[in-house]
Amino acid sequence: MADQPGPTSGPKPGHFLPGGAGESGTEGKAAERGAAPLAAPTPRLSKADDPAAPQLRGSRLDGPSLRAPRQDAEAAAAAYRTVFHPEPIPFDPNKKRSKVLVAGIVAGVLLVVGGIVYGGATLLAKSDSLLANPLTTPSVRDGQVKPTRKPTADADVLAKNPLYAAGKLPAVKCKEPAFRPTTTDNVWSYYEAMIGCLDAAWKPVVTKAGFEFRSPKLVIFDEGQETACGVQEKVASYCADEDGGSLTMPWQGLTTDYPKNKAATRIDMAQSIAFVYGVHVQSLTGILDSSDNLHDQAKDKAAELEQDRRQALQANCFAAVFVGAAKASFPITGELQRQWTYLMNHTGDENDKKEPRDHGSIKSHAFWMNQGFATTDPGTCNTFGAPAAKVG
Repeated sequence: MADQPGPTSGPKPGHFLPGGAGESGTEGKAAERGAAPLAAPTPRLSKADDPAAPQLRGSRLDGPSLRAPRQDAEAAAAAYRTVFHPEPIPFDPNKKRSKVLVAGIVAGVLLVVGGIVYGGATLLAKSDSLLANPLTTPSVRDGQVKPTRKPTADADVLAKNPLYAAGKLPAVKCKEPAFRPTTTDNVWSYYEAMIGCLDAAWKPVVTKAGFEFRSPKLVIFDEGQETACGVQEKVASYCADEDGGSLTMPWQGLTTDYPKNKAATRIDMAQSIAFVYGVHVQSLTGILDSSDNLHDQAKDKAAELEQDRRQALQANCFAAVFVGAAKASFPITGELQRQWTYLMNHTGDENDKKEPRDHGSIKSHAFWMNQGFATTDPGTCNTFGAPAAKVG
């Protein structure tokens, strides 16, 4: 199945869920066009035939007898020179210039200079209105101006985020979508409905904490298909990008698992989308970026993995906060509740020995998920302020 419209710029690494032509003659052409043959030109009358005809002078076709007398030619040449090639007026330094002439020259110069100054000022004024940074207010600092505020350290973004003080998620009325995971379309419809529920639950808290809220995109992929997060194989993931983020979800394994254990598959779908949405909440509040920054400056591999666990455990705790807020309307009762409880207490890195310990142990998952489910308060999911023993 092709990806739904998604981001086109290079994303950050994904955050994954654990475990997851001829011619004729000229005459012929003229006849075809209906053109009459050309007539001979009418002969001109000579001077003998027409006594009233004027006498032409100076024609190169006439003989010498028709040329003008030499004195007439010299007079004409002198007149021509007088008009077009006059003799230069000699400069006499002792001769005083006319005061009127001098004043006129000075006035002319001042007029030209004034015009240049006015035109320049007008051009600068227009350019100011066209530039993002007006020429009258340069953006270059002289080194003496101090910043008016200080940046927030990554550690403070993580451990003292305003989200933790925004209060509980409201008790959202979010009934479980009735689409069963038997086809791609059903899986798509299920997750799309769940995103609507998650938006309704998280938007009030995120905006109250002072952050801009954006709903994420949904991508359903086939196994081995290229997505914004790279080639995907079975696991759900979040792709941070310039368009607001994408929840990238698999579907094929669900159609296989559902006939075997319907309740467990239904709970797994709810928890998977809630977990990836939890990463979206981290992205909206700056937690995801700051966590990535501390990961990149970790002193060794062990410190990198611990940072990864703090981020993943918090996303799972956020998922439990949502499920707890929607448990009455979903509902989480009967077999669904038993499957949910089992999932909270048996999820962990120990379930796959081949994978790195980057999501948290079974014990750590149980602690954070049970706490989030019981309180429905994101403030109880501050894994970044917890001791290392709590994020093992």
